[in-house]
Amino acid sequence: MATPAFPGADKLIAAIDAAVALPDEHAIAHSLRDTLCAMIRDRDVRLPDYIYEPVGDHYARRELYSSDTHGYSVVAMTWGPGQGTQIHDHCGMWCVEGVWHGALEITQYQLLESTDDRARFAAAGSMQAGTGSAGSLIPPHEYHTIRNPSADAIAVSLHIYKGTMKACSVFQPRADGWFERETRHLGLDR
Repeated sequence: MATPAFPGADKLIAAIDAAVALPDEHAIAHSLRDTLCAMIRDRDVRLPDYIYEPVGDHYARRELYSSDTHGYSVVAMTWGPGQGTQIHDHCGMWCVEGVWHGALEITQYQLLESTDDRARFAAAGSMQAGTGSAGSLIPPHEYHTIRNPSADAIAVSLHIYKGTMKACSVFQPRADGWFERETRHLGLDR
């Protein structure tokens, strides 16, 4: 995919390319967290204006770039007030997520037990992430929720995935303490 047309896009993509060339997932994630924190604070890098426009009934997913050479994808997500996810995974892909604007609440979950169609989890910690912060998910530690805790402000996050994430498992709570697994096919917003 061609480099996106926004100020600093070449700088952002070059920094990501350098990080994903490292030898293992942990080194890549560590380097990408540092890279993303630096790029968020870099005044030369500015995401396109449309990234700051929420979608009324769900958080927006907008792909900014996918690398033909390295296979990774960069997705901007716009979170309207109160919007969030259910417990979900990344189908075995590592991901580095950074808060570009606003604040997000991220809760990680530990998988306690699972079958093909259901799972049990324990909350493993929650954090408020503000502008300029970044974290990573490396399987098998990939179960989490993300939510914009604000009642009136949007939040924007940038997600760098190992590949193009077209689907993930989403877990619906059941009355018996278990969560039912369903496959969610992920689309992109304009």
